[in-house]
Amino acid sequence: MRSPIIPLFCALSGLVLSTGLFAADGHIQVIAATCMACHGPGGNSRNLIPRLAGLPKDQFVQTMKAFRTGEREATIMRRHAAGYTDAEIDALGTYFSALK
Repeated sequence: MRSPIIPLFCALSGLVLSTGLFAADGHIQVIAATCMACHGPGGNSRNLIPRLAGLPKDQFVQTMKAFRTGEREATIMRRHAAGYTDAEIDALGTYFSALK
C-alpha cells in the first residue's frame, strides 16, 4: 500500500511554489549569500567589514539607500546597492535583522 504522505507533500509543495512565496524567499537568500561573501557567514563578520546579523532593519535600509544615492561614500557597496530594488533592500533588512 502506498503512503498518502507523498501525494500530500507534492500537493502542498505545488501550492507553495505556485504562490511565489518560495521563490521570493529564495531570491532574498541568494542576494543575502552574496552579502555574506564579504560580511561573513550568517552576516557575522569577524574583521573590519561591518556585521549584518542582528542589525536593525531600519538602519540596514537607511544605510543601503545612502550607499545607492552616494550620500554615504563607499567603494563596492554603491555598486551593490544600485542593483537592488527598494523591496529587495527592505526584504534584506528583514532577513539580516532576524539573524543572530
